[in-house]
Amino acid sequence: MNEENKQFNDVLGKKLTMKDVVSEIIGFMKADSLRQYKLIIGSDSQRLEDKSADFVTAVVTHRVGNGGRYFWRRMSMGKFHTLRDRIIQEALFSIDTAKEILITLKEFDTPVFSFEIHVDVGENGPTKDIIQEVVGMIRANNFEVKTKPYSYAASKVADRHV
Repeated sequence: MNEENKQFNDVLGKKLTMKDVVSEIIGFMKADSLRQYKLIIGSDSQRLEDKSADFVTAVVTHRVGNGGRYFWRRMSMGKFHTLRDRIIQEALFSIDTAKEILITLKEFDTPVFSFEIHVDVGENGPTKDIIQEVVGMIRANNFEVKTKPYSYAASKVADRHV
């Protein structure tokens, strides 16, 4: 991944490093320390005419019952001939980002939060045949996983920027 692909965007388009994102997340959590928080990673993609794909990974901090903040980054990759390959790559981007976030969080005094990865697969539609494979891959990396209709970080937030 080149340097530009490593940077995140906030909702105003400001470019941030992973350390900046984590600092913003911690500041958001500490601003209302009595609330519960979820830190969620989700990715979505869109296949382009030349069969390449754009991928967006979102990092969402959900202040349970009271909104949240999110950051996102875009990556483009070569040919993807099947939906399965694209969904697997989405999951891999989410797993890699989750690991990167958790490593960076160790550098800070972090409030308590729960952690999830959201995947853009569900019981209905063309992704129903690969749910178990994708969920198994994420659980094998010791992450909690949510699928549609509960996977809003992937199917709503990341999807907004694809």
